[in-house]
Amino acid sequence: MPTVDISKKDLEQLVGKKLSVDELRELLLVVKGEIEDAGQDSIKIDIKDVNRPDLWSTTGIARELRGELGKERGLPRFSVKPSTHKVIVDSNLDKIRPLTVCAVAKNLKLTPEAIEQLIALQEKLSENFGRGRSEAALGIYDADKIKWPITFRAADPDKTKFVPLDTDKELTLKQILWKHEKGLKYGKLLKGQKNYPIFIDAAKKILSMPPIINSEYSGKITEKTKNAFIEVSGNSFRFIVPCLLVLVAELADRGATIEVVHVHYKNKKIATPDFKPGKIEVEIEYCNKVLGLNLNSQEIKKLLEKRRHDIRIKHNKIHVEFPAYRQDIIHARDIAEEIAISYGYDKIKPELPRLATIGEQSTEEETKGRIVNLLVGLNMQEVATFTLTNKNEQFKRMNLKEQPTVDIENPISVLHASLRNWITPSLLAFLEKNKKARYPQKIFEIGTCVKVKGNKAEDIIRVAIAITHRDANYTEARQILDYLLRCLGVKCEIMEVEHASFIDGRVGRVSVKGKDVAYIGEIHPSVLKNFGLDMPVAVFELNLSELLS
Repeated sequence: MPTVDISKKDLEQLVGKKLSVDELRELLLVVKGEIEDAGQDSIKIDIKDVNRPDLWSTTGIARELRGELGKERGLPRFSVKPSTHKVIVDSNLDKIRPLTVCAVAKNLKLTPEAIEQLIALQEKLSENFGRGRSEAALGIYDADKIKWPITFRAADPDKTKFVPLDTDKELTLKQILWKHEKGLKYGKLLKGQKNYPIFIDAAKKILSMPPIINSEYSGKITEKTKNAFIEVSGNSFRFIVPCLLVLVAELADRGATIEVVHVHYKNKKIATPDFKPGKIEVEIEYCNKVLGLNLNSQEIKKLLEKRRHDIRIKHNKIHVEFPAYRQDIIHARDIAEEIAISYGYDKIKPELPRLATIGEQSTEEETKGRIVNLLVGLNMQEVATFTLTNKNEQFKRMNLKEQPTVDIENPISVLHASLRNWITPSLLAFLEKNKKARYPQKIFEIGTCVKVKGNKAEDIIRVAIAITHRDANYTEARQILDYLLRCLGVKCEIMEVEHASFIDGRVGRVSVKGKDVAYIGEIHPSVLKNFGLDMPVAVFELNLSELLS
């Protein structure tokens, strides 16, 4: 979860009200925030909502609190003035890093606290929302050092040079990738590219090499900076537009004047930033049904205005205009959640359901409980990974051809864009994140997978185990499988098969009464390399739904 370090004095100035720590702790509930640590002026806030990048700074939190305190209601207003600023995008970037959106902020009055928040927000947007700069990377520059127009183009990495930020030596683009700390960290994002992207102005001064590093000449913001050029580059407008709007709103709330930038692509022109609000329509009856409340239209209107939305009531429907940076609002239920936050979850009284029924565990749940107890008894650790994953992890990293999956139509993150059809890749990803933990590592998971059959999807319960240490092998996984099936009263047969995720000769197909129910084997070295694993890994994955049937 994002952690925001703020100055209490800075927050109070932005909110327009003195706040005690206890008052602030109560108010932060509306931004799903908790105070982790509070000093005399420095406060560390843990934001529980990863879908609200607009709350990852003091300014964003203050904007929401002004609505909660009644100092402002409805949509935040951001004025964008016309200009002749132009950025030209080279079509040769199409397969490298094809997109950018930009803005200019003038009349800046940057305090040390403001600069600290700006840099922290820039980093959080690039790392968290922009997926480690792969989907969105932000650059902020001293606009007074730039001569317009700016060109975003592909450059020869061996012949193009500039002085990167925080250095005093000119390097080629390729040298930056193995000599500069940011190049070492993010150079993988340009791996395999013959040319690298750069922003360069009309005076032939290089501003940056996105998504790696800005130039020392213009890519540094200080208290003396009066005007700034902001750009966000990436591969999808769905990621880069919200990042630009959040950062520009940050500067506007601190008194900056925002000017438009005209971005020229080969076949189109766009003007950014655009704060045109999003729109959604919900029924009053739907909101009350979801929340278990009985609010009238005017009560709902006031609650949503506190959450910084403009509301128009027509008949039995609520017409909502929400801030352009709120990319998290995509469904009527999101509006119901906004009402619940304003109303206060603590004010919603729980009620016992009026159902005269007696519940009991299903056979499936009883079996899952037995399996958990058996595997924990073998000194294995249960883990829980996301059912939402991505095709790269499910197939490419496992050396498999892509198979049909259930995909999310508008995923917030490409890391969580598909429903998994097996668990083993998730366990390998878990081990990848825990390479520094003590060995041996023995983990298991029981969870839901989704199998696509024709035009239908079926939920399947699977149990998978993974063992990794210096001597992990097929025999060790087989011993666990035999023990587990014996305790469940099941006899099995295992036939040697071929599977691209496993080592040839060390993988088997498990069948029970003629039905294939599991794979067991040692993970192929190339798959281990894909996950950055150094130790051998032995696994089996059992289709529990098939077994129980």
